[in-house]
Amino acid sequence: MAADGGIFAFGDAVFHGSMGGLALNASVIDIARDSATGGYWEVALDGGVFAFDAPFLGSVASIPHVAATTGIDSSPSGAGYRLVGADGGVFAFGDAPFRGSMGDSTLNAPVVGITSDVMTGGYWEVATDGGVFAFGVGYFGSG
Repeated sequence: MAADGGIFAFGDAVFHGSMGGLALNASVIDIARDSATGGYWEVALDGGVFAFDAPFLGSVASIPHVAATTGIDSSPSGAGYRLVGADGGVFAFGDAPFRGSMGDSTLNAPVVGITSDVMTGGYWEVATDGGVFAFGVGYFGSG
């Protein structure tokens, strides 16, 4: 995936479309796979979500939020996703459960990603300094 939202599929990965070549308000920064359809979602820094053979369930592009969106993670069913911001705030859509966030906390470094546990529906946030924050899952340490 490129910053303009262009998708490059290799091997057995299927191309379902992309935002490449279209005018965007912000760079695309992450992608998540929909396990139900095989499609995917792209997310931009402004919280815009672009769905390709996956259900569009909402975004934060048009609502006030404090920090840039830095990641997207899909629910195991494919019927939901979560967005995470640099401030650690989490926005859940569809069946992706909200288990908490670092959004109201002072962080040493920005959060840059989120990943979930398929067994519990919980998730971890990770920051640029190696900090890991666990919500509804076990905490195993950080860098």
